[in-house]
Amino acid sequence: MAELVLGFIFVVLLCVGVPVAFCIGLATMAALLISIDTLPALTTMAQRMAGGLNSFSLLAVPLFILSGVIMGQGGIARRLIAFAKCLVGMVPGGLALVNVVSCTLFGSISGSAVAASSAVGGFMLPEMEKDGFDKNFGAAVTATAATTGLLIPPSNILIVYAIASGGVSIAALFLAGYLPGLLLAGALMLVAYIHAKRHNLPSAGTVSLGYTLRAALDAAPSLFLVVIVIGGIIGGVFTATEAGAIAVVYSFVLAGPIYKEITRTQWFSVFLKATETTAIVMFLVASSVAMSWLLAFNNIPTQVAEALLAVSDNPLIILLIINLVLLLVGSFMDMTPAVLIFTPIFLPAAVEMGITPLHFGIIMVLNLSIGLCTPPVGSVLFVSCAVAKTSIHNIIRPLLPMYAAMLVVLLLVTYIPGISEALPKALGLMAK
Repeated sequence: MAELVLGFIFVVLLCVGVPVAFCIGLATMAALLISIDTLPALTTMAQRMAGGLNSFSLLAVPLFILSGVIMGQGGIARRLIAFAKCLVGMVPGGLALVNVVSCTLFGSISGSAVAASSAVGGFMLPEMEKDGFDKNFGAAVTATAATTGLLIPPSNILIVYAIASGGVSIAALFLAGYLPGLLLAGALMLVAYIHAKRHNLPSAGTVSLGYTLRAALDAAPSLFLVVIVIGGIIGGVFTATEAGAIAVVYSFVLAGPIYKEITRTQWFSVFLKATETTAIVMFLVASSVAMSWLLAFNNIPTQVAEALLAVSDNPLIILLIINLVLLLVGSFMDMTPAVLIFTPIFLPAAVEMGITPLHFGIIMVLNLSIGLCTPPVGSVLFVSCAVAKTSIHNIIRPLLPMYAAMLVVLLLVTYIPGISEALPKALGLMAK
């Protein structure tokens, strides 16, 4: 009974436009109230929400959020775009490829698909339109390419999955995301290249060796952040949380004294934006953890695992079903609560079929990344449309080839575990 009330109230609140964190919290509270007395229900809800945030690993999330906001306002995007133009700008349809590479680089540094879509799209979309690209195609490229940074570390959502899964190594997850993220970027670049060839779109032109060296030197300090964070975590120099603190200090020095892009008066707005984002994410985490506990208390994960295994004992079929469900969920729910709620539901069934939690985490994050650029709730899609000054209706057609590329990559990552597991195995992190 409690699970029916939980699902019904959640769906109703979501349909009437209540923010998803409140949908989760109110639905969980209602389900608890019909199960136990009022005071124990309120106490349990408070305890579970507070306990959900009582994690040292979770402290890395606000630190990386702050680092990402500083990077987003610190002139990083412009420098990365200039560097990307030197790398792929000479290819037909070069600006579209530059867009993908820039979103990948900026997304991996900032850890935010929305920030990548806004920062890179704000600069690239007008340039692409001047070069003959349709603005709807440019918006489609930006929306899909912005999600690649969620797989390439440092990634907040991979940290959230590590907590939801009950202890998968963050270092191993960070490594596991590299190849799928690069594969996704490559697939999107291939689609953009084919589009450019079919429509005879020009390259962005060649640049001199001197300009290339200057652009590389200008972008190097930003890119070095990834080296510091990942190198330090893998080398055992510091934890993911400590890496977040180092990323904040590094980005602070980079955006202030070195690049001089953020003035003293602008720092308040930077910290305010990071605080607002952190508050939203943490409330989502707290309410989602409470719902996950209620589902576990009612034995829902076990029931779901048994139901899936009753359908088939073939891992290929089970993974296909899970992927289809997550694709639907990602279209209506934000990534963080989806990971926190559905990881404890689907992970037991996946493990039962011999799928490692590491591999399943990359499948889930890649799958839900597609939801960020899928109507009706795709946040990255809305940002790209706003930047391009177009509508979702107009962007759907150019999005379809991009969707197809993303789905092909999802299938490859799902059914070829080595894509996710090769790097962690090579560095001996699979067992951690």
